Amino acid sequence: MTNDKLVVSPAWLFEHINDPQVVIVDCRFSLANPQLGRQQYQESHIPGSYYLDLNQDLSSPVEEHGGRHPLPNPIDLAQKLARIGVNYQKTLVVAYDDSRFAFAARLWWLLQYLGHEQVAVLDGGFSEWQKASYPVTNIIPQPQTGSFVPQIQTDKLVDIQTVKNKKDLPEVVLVDSRESDRYRGEREPIDKIAGHIPGAVNYPWQEVTDASGYLLSAAEQRHRWEKLATAEEILVYCGSGVTACVNLLSLELAGISKGKLYAGSWSDWISYM
Repeated sequence: MTNDKLVVSPAWLFEHINDPQVVIVDCRFSLANPQLGRQQYQESHIPGSYYLDLNQDLSSPVEEHGGRHPLPNPIDLAQKLARIGVNYQKTLVVAYDDSRFAFAARLWWLLQYLGHEQVAVLDGGFSEWQKASYPVTNIIPQPQTGSFVPQIQTDKLVDIQTVKNKKDLPEVVLVDSRESDRYRGEREPIDKIAGHIPGAVNYPWQEVTDASGYLLSAAEQRHRWEKLATAEEILVYCGSGVTACVNLLSLELAGISKGKLYAGSWSDWISYM
């Protein structure tokens, strides 16, 4: 399976569940209850899947700047990936969650950032896996020994200075991925200041999927981004660099490989205000 398949179906994953070249990662998480995802995993998960936690594994500790979910140390993450059997550029990693890719897309993006292109997300997530009556288990798989030496793709990432320098250029588009009422500053449940980065346009991340958590078709993804297709660069942010990755996945599905993540996002931007 090549990288042109960014998404796998529950049926495909069931067929390949014992494939030694496939590693499944459970990314379920709740921002409101950070312990919930791990508890859900321990109770029931796709057989053979490992758990990676948004706060503990897919982010580094919060500091004064850098936002609420700073990117993890690449070496630390690479070692964790090796311990779950991921071999660099060989193993296909299939990430799933139960939140319309909010957290699975973060792992998808991180692997791309580390130079590992063999990564897909599970369409429909854990709920649709269960609805199809595929097996679940509470057995935690044993650690493995993979080999993962990352090759950082710095062109996939921008920092606050780059955003400031580029956001008003005619060939650059800045995309805010949050819900429209947060973008407009009418509601702010998490961050200390409401609003958006001046000049940003709003493409809510939930619009990438349908209500059941299935990705819209490639044609629909292309239609969604058609106004931005001629941009030279698309800088994408959200509250803390997590759900922005769903939009970056959407851009890839649309065949637009110009998206870059502002990892610190709104929570980093306002830390300087």
